[in-house]
Amino acid sequence: MRFVVIGVGAIGGTVAGALALAGHDVAGIARGPHLAALQAGGLILHTVAGRRVARFPCFGDPAAADLRKDDVIMLAIKTQHTGAALEQLRAAGWRDQPVFCLQNGVENERLALRYGADVHGVTVMLPADHVTPGEVAAFGTPNIGAFHLGRWSGGSDAIDTAVANTLTGAGIASFVQVDVAASKYGKLLMNLGNVVEAALGSAARKGPLGTRIRAEGQAVLAAAGIAWRDLDNTEIGGGELMKTGEIKGVARVGSSSSQSLARGAGSIETDYLNGEIVLLGGLNGIPTPVNAYFCRLAARMVREGMAPGSVPIAEVELALGV
Repeated sequence: MRFVVIGVGAIGGTVAGALALAGHDVAGIARGPHLAALQAGGLILHTVAGRRVARFPCFGDPAAADLRKDDVIMLAIKTQHTGAALEQLRAAGWRDQPVFCLQNGVENERLALRYGADVHGVTVMLPADHVTPGEVAAFGTPNIGAFHLGRWSGGSDAIDTAVANTLTGAGIASFVQVDVAASKYGKLLMNLGNVVEAALGSAARKGPLGTRIRAEGQAVLAAAGIAWRDLDNTEIGGGELMKTGEIKGVARVGSSSSQSLARGAGSIETDYLNGEIVLLGGLNGIPTPVNAYFCRLAARMVREGMAPGSVPIAEVELALGV
């Protein structure tokens, strides 16, 4: 079994690096300066336990990886890039190889299903940063991360068990679920605060605006009849398996949305997190003014090249009538 990791950033880089360091067959798909750095010197993986260099082949296109029948495809890119990645995979000869979506939100699985894929959802709890080409920092301890995984259509199969066991052996505690979608919707609710943190700083995430944005999400899921799990009451959330630690000499940037702004990535995943709530609200007649506002604000921050935490809270409070 070879793991083909599409997107070797914070999540994909940590997973690919951990698997490679544990002796597993890995191929990475990356781009730009990050790809060049990976090809030149491998992936520098900073963890609470120390700094290691993981070496595995990396390519700019899955076609160059020469896809095999026993490959497991791991999508670890932002949702706004998933469509293009799936097109590349199909052109590269992807047919029956299972796809695991190590991504925030719930749109990626839908997109992969349009290709008739064998789709598996993964709820990712893994505090990691990627800002510098060729380097990833993973702050989880004693396990690097903790995952739920299972078939997106429900239930699980042998490949879920094999992947979960392999990840666990590589330091990422992983658990097979019969309803991984409920777990991923629980993570979606958590991720609604990413944009609040990206715009206003980490403290705002747990403040009144974070509370309001999550309350809208819960109301919308209830109206849509969508089940979700409180991850704080599961193996992968709020327990001893994985806590956020410190890495000497490495400061955390924050959420994936904050990292996109810090890197000047040119896009942000808010439309597929908060935008999912706006979409479901529209379909079910539930107003979502706070999530809609933050979708517009995130787009503006990308457009104007704004830094994380640079929006005055007074501006947001005025716009929302707080």
